[in-house]
Amino acid sequence: MPTYDLIFGNKDYVLIFAAVVLIWLSSEVVGGRIIPSLRRGGSKIEQRKKGLNNVAGAGWIAVILASTLIPQFDISILPDWAYFLGIVMMLAGVALRQWAVAVLGRYFSNVIGVQAGQKVVQTGPYRLIRHPSYTGILMIQIGIALAFQTWAAVLVAGLSFGLTYGHRMLSEEKFLTRELGDSYVEYMKRTKRLVPFLI
Repeated sequence: MPTYDLIFGNKDYVLIFAAVVLIWLSSEVVGGRIIPSLRRGGSKIEQRKKGLNNVAGAGWIAVILASTLIPQFDISILPDWAYFLGIVMMLAGVALRQWAVAVLGRYFSNVIGVQAGQKVVQTGPYRLIRHPSYTGILMIQIGIALAFQTWAAVLVAGLSFGLTYGHRMLSEEKFLTRELGDSYVEYMKRTKRLVPFLI
C-alpha cells in the first residue's frame, strides 16, 4: 500500500499538505530570518535570553509525532472536513505570523532579545495581542493535527503549545518588562497574549 494511503488516504491531499508545509518553511527562512537580518543592517541583539528555542523545538516534535503516529492506530479519527480546516488554519497561521514579523521589522528575531533603541511596537496585530507570531504558530500546529484528522493530536498540539510557548511567553514578558520598562508594562495592561479580548 502506498505511503500516502497510510497517511491521508488520497495522493492529492498529500501534495496539498506538502505544498503548504513548503510555503510555511520557506516563510520561516525568508520572512523570519533573512529579511529581518537584512533590515537590522548588521546591528546586533544586545541583550538576549537563551535556551528557550530548545523547549519550543520539543513542542514541535510532540505535535509532529502525535499527528503522524496516532492515525496509524485508527483511533480518535475526525471526518474529511477536518483535513481542509487544517489546511486553511495552517495557511492563516503562516499569514498571521508573517504579518507580525513584518510589523516588527528589524526588531524581530528567533531569540528573545532587544536591540539598541528598541521601543514597544503597538501597530498591526500588536494593537490587540502581544504575541501574534505565537498565535500564528498555534494555528499552524493545530492545523497540522487537524490535517491528519485526529482529535487526539489536536489535544496534544494544544497542550504542547501551552507548556512550551506558554513558558516562553512568560519568560519573554518578564525579560521585556525589565529591558523596556514602564512602556511595556502599560502595553501589557491593555492587551491580551494570544486572542484579542480573550486570552
